[in-house]
Amino acid sequence: MLFGAVLLGNAPTIRALEARIEGLEGNVAENVRHYLGSLDAEAYSRARIESEVQRRAREAMRVYGYYEPTFEWQLDESEPPEFVELTIDPGPRVRLEVIDFSLQGEAATDPPFQQAIDDFPLSEGDPLVHAPYDSLRGRLANLSLERGYFEWRYVDRRMEVRPYDESARLYLALDSGPRYRFGEVTLRDSHIERERVLNLTPFAQGDPYLAGELARLNQRLGQTEWFGSVTVRPRLRQGESLALEQRRLGWFQELDVGQPTTADSSDASDVVAGPTLSAMALESAATLGRGDSPQVPIDITVTPADRHQFEAGVGFATDVGPRLRFGWHQPWINSLGHSLDHDLYLSAPEQRFSGVYRMPLENPLRDSYRFQYGFRHRDNEDTQALEATIEAARRWEFDNRWVQTLYVRGTIEDFTQGGEDEQVLLLYPGISWSRTRTRNPTFPSWGDRQRLSFEVSNGAWGSQADFLRMTSETQWIRMVGDDTRLVGRLGLGAIETDDFSKIPPSLRFFAGGDSSVRGYAYESLSPRNEDGLLQGGQQMFTSSAEVQRRVTGDWWGALFVDAGDAFADWGPDDLNKGAGLGVRWVSPVGPIRLDIAHPFDDEDNAWRLHFAIGPEF
Repeated sequence: MLFGAVLLGNAPTIRALEARIEGLEGNVAENVRHYLGSLDAEAYSRARIESEVQRRAREAMRVYGYYEPTFEWQLDESEPPEFVELTIDPGPRVRLEVIDFSLQGEAATDPPFQQAIDDFPLSEGDPLVHAPYDSLRGRLANLSLERGYFEWRYVDRRMEVRPYDESARLYLALDSGPRYRFGEVTLRDSHIERERVLNLTPFAQGDPYLAGELARLNQRLGQTEWFGSVTVRPRLRQGESLALEQRRLGWFQELDVGQPTTADSSDASDVVAGPTLSAMALESAATLGRGDSPQVPIDITVTPADRHQFEAGVGFATDVGPRLRFGWHQPWINSLGHSLDHDLYLSAPEQRFSGVYRMPLENPLRDSYRFQYGFRHRDNEDTQALEATIEAARRWEFDNRWVQTLYVRGTIEDFTQGGEDEQVLLLYPGISWSRTRTRNPTFPSWGDRQRLSFEVSNGAWGSQADFLRMTSETQWIRMVGDDTRLVGRLGLGAIETDDFSKIPPSLRFFAGGDSSVRGYAYESLSPRNEDGLLQGGQQMFTSSAEVQRRVTGDWWGALFVDAGDAFADWGPDDLNKGAGLGVRWVSPVGPIRLDIAHPFDDEDNAWRLHFAIGPEF
């Protein structure tokens, strides 16, 4: 290691030649400086340097249409020279006389190809600039591969420049040939039932080929968590195996994708980067042989995910102090793709153990049955409770990304709230709708989350309390420019009941804490009884507005105002309010938030510190 460092330290450095230019400005001058900046003055004689300066300057100017410039130059007297003084007369600029772009084959009626031509930024009479022409050639070639025109070729590709006439002609003619279509999909080595896996395919045999659809299929297979690796490839020829040796890669490594570029690949509920195939897939696709029917058979090869997966986590928040979490995840337990999760959570005010059994349906990513059980113990402020819960639920996810869940829950809860003891058995159905959208989930630059739920309990089916409960929450994140981030939050809750004493603490409302009204202790805001003990509220309202500003890099400052309370009757005289300053650090392990908040309605505390790790959503 030391020897390598010595060699590196003694390596010769390239002395770039600085160009001091008169007669040019803007992009043309910058391009000349760029071309001359890589000229190593120590590698040439002075005469050769003068020749190289002229040659490179001419090349730099041609791409902007200047083909007949004249130069006066003066090299620095030092050896080797450090700079050159250039006085340039650019001469006349070549202008476009003819622009002739055409499409042949099936691409002539495929809108993205014509759109690419329509987007060409130059018109006849404009000065010649090389870059848009080169960009169009690359864009048409990429579209051909992305959209299944594997026999594409340019039948004419010319740039004719006539400096003496100050004119140029651009010709580009693409013959796309036929558009290939998706062929038979073959699944290999799957431990999950074939039909259940193929239900994830976003295309049918005979549909026009789109690289983005392969990327989407690859992503969907990975999202099931059934597989340790996934390979999705077009086959070279009917009846032949893949030309390239298969590699054992994770599903996320097989296809590199960017943003969707055509309407054909814009599924709002299943957006993936794309449609840009990996070099491996493109090489396979580009050598397809045309048979009687131009179809592309697709091969899917998978390996099982680990059947037992374990994780452990340690965290800290001022609401609950240190916290531990242990998880046992079984992503598949049979050929139907059923899964089972167990979770153990430990903190000072709360300990819980829960399990979820999932039964995916025809669309395993969207529709499922879920059966859940859990045990929880709480000892916080004036709340002591021990509860056991079971739940059966049906889940749907719609194209607009809203998730609907219909469930029936049974709970036995033995609790003491505000000095009053009670034990209650509840059986109640509920329905909820939720949606979370985000860009960059770790520290979103854009996102929002909504949730609305209704639950009802009645003695008619054996429940020991009658109530109707509603909760609603919304949170928004938006960026203003590159360095200002706005965060807003609003929460509502209400319980309608004739006997509030039968409502357990798990269903009552409390406010205050890191993610509620900062400046107040965790769940310390609610109506109190005659002894000053917390009772929990029948209604709840919380709101927050926060402005964050980038200080430097991943460090942000924050200014916030929170207001809210839990109360017994709507229309309280006043809401508890808090405001303060904070720091946000987007660390490698996730965002870290530190806030100092002043509670305006707490005479015993002038300020409170809030600390949490993890994303907002």
